Amino acid sequence: MNQITLASIVDNINRLPSLPSVVNELIVALGNKSVNVDELAHGIEKDQALSARALRVANSPFYGVRQPIGSIHDAIVVLGFRAVSSLVTTAALTNFFKVPELAWFDQSTFWRKSLGTAVCCRKMASLVGMDPEVGFTAGLLHDIGRLILVVCCPKQYQAVMVWRAEQDCFLFDAEKQILGVSHTQAGEALAKHWNFAPVVRDAIAYHHTPPASSTATMVDLVHVADILAQALDMARDPQNIVSKIDPAAWQRLGLDWDRLNTVLPGIEHEFESYDTLLA
Repeated sequence: MNQITLASIVDNINRLPSLPSVVNELIVALGNKSVNVDELAHGIEKDQALSARALRVANSPFYGVRQPIGSIHDAIVVLGFRAVSSLVTTAALTNFFKVPELAWFDQSTFWRKSLGTAVCCRKMASLVGMDPEVGFTAGLLHDIGRLILVVCCPKQYQAVMVWRAEQDCFLFDAEKQILGVSHTQAGEALAKHWNFAPVVRDAIAYHHTPPASSTATMVDLVHVADILAQALDMARDPQNIVSKIDPAAWQRLGLDWDRLNTVLPGIEHEFESYDTLLA
């Protein structure tokens, strides 16, 4: 089977429908402290279906709210804008990509892995002094290139899945062998097309191969969170193989297993709150 080119993937990305404008603004605004919260909240509330999906999670037992939250404005008052931004982004993305029924690709497995990584990022960020909500979004989007490849070249990606099963190898290696293009490259192309914040774009592009740095980066956080989600089998993927943590990334984050163990119960509890989006 012929390998594909990154240029052909970019052509397909250019034909994708746009994200809801308010969601794109939320992702672009990550790290921007001067964002107009009232304007974005109004934009979210205009999309009733999106608001309803986000509010289902906001009212889950994880957040422990005393009174039911009935509007995005109320959610922002109770939970804070950054947390609501993450909820809305999650609700939008898990419902945006319409992948056809494929026997060899389970979209719910994909989103469990992505959400698991996102929750691990959020909880670990508190240990290493990073922004939890930026970490959540970067973790949620880190594997988005896989969906792009499945949507744009399903026959070729089926061959990737077959080769992965036969060779009992990592999906990243199977993509490079069969396609010649990895999900990190496809994801980076999508991030550029949708003008994602640079910190999110870099996490998508380099989470398998964290570049050298003098300080800890969001790439390092997503890299470790991705592997932790694998180790916890949050995707419930029977072909799951746990990758090795890059020692330099681990060292830059300053983590140790005793500290990591303190957040594991919270990771599992929070992950359960997203079940309503994966139903």
